[in-house]
Amino acid sequence: MVNRRTLMGGVAVGGVVAALGFALGMRRPAAAAGAKFEITKSEAEWRKILTPEQYYVLRDHGTERAGTSPLDHEKRKGTFSCAGCDLPVYSSETKFDSGTGWPSFWKPLPNAIGTSVDTSLFSTRTEVHCRRCGGHLGHVFEDGPAPTGLRYCMNGVAMKFKPAAAA
Repeated sequence: MVNRRTLMGGVAVGGVVAALGFALGMRRPAAAAGAKFEITKSEAEWRKILTPEQYYVLRDHGTERAGTSPLDHEKRKGTFSCAGCDLPVYSSETKFDSGTGWPSFWKPLPNAIGTSVDTSLFSTRTEVHCRRCGGHLGHVFEDGPAPTGLRYCMNGVAMKFKPAAAA
């Protein structure tokens, strides 16, 4: 027989299990399991060269809060590079204002990124990572502008911006 105490205990245990599962789903190893990258480092080495926010996004597949990255409003000509290994990943020529609160691009630079399936957060998305170090950059969606129709929604903290040289 189910009484109030049993019911409430079951709800509490279920909530803890769900929260734990959600938290574990958020912390995955960088990029696809077993993938080999040109640049590999130990967790300690990554923590030494990255800020805590960069580590959370690039290595733990976290997401920065929308609207917090200055790179979302960056309008100068230049190149966006991976904050983990400095590989150029996007050109300002393909950046656009998606209104999402994250820097968005309609095309990466050639041979700059890799993708993998991300099934966290109760959905299936396409994750974008740096092809050289495996750092998590963001996700790509099929609701972007022409000519590709893609929206590469990137975490600004996962990138660095280098302005183009003045002519």
